[in-house]
Amino acid sequence: MKKIEAIIRPINLEQIKDSLKAIDIKGITVTEVKGFGRQKGHVEIFRGAKYNVDFLPKIKIEIVTTDKKVDTIVNIIQKECCTGEIGDGKIFILPIEDVIRIRTGERGEIAI
Repeated sequence: MKKIEAIIRPINLEQIKDSLKAIDIKGITVTEVKGFGRQKGHVEIFRGAKYNVDFLPKIKIEIVTTDKKVDTIVNIIQKECCTGEIGDGKIFILPIEDVIRIRTGERGEIAI
């Protein structure tokens, strides 16, 4: 089993969600996050004062899945998020040792 974490632009979330539903991905966790990297932020003016916005709003998607679905999910995220511009995001793939469904006690892939 693997955990896929993707940091993406907020505008891409709905399309990714719809594409994942289409391949029968039953659950994702979405968190609003802020970060900076090569995109470098921007300058805004508020009440006549300029200030730097270093941390830009992003969305973090987390999906735990079987090993055989990883490539399909990664390809969907890349397809939906790639503009070729700085700030498209990143995808991280991590190993998962075990999953336990609290309600039933099921373990492993069946608990996903």
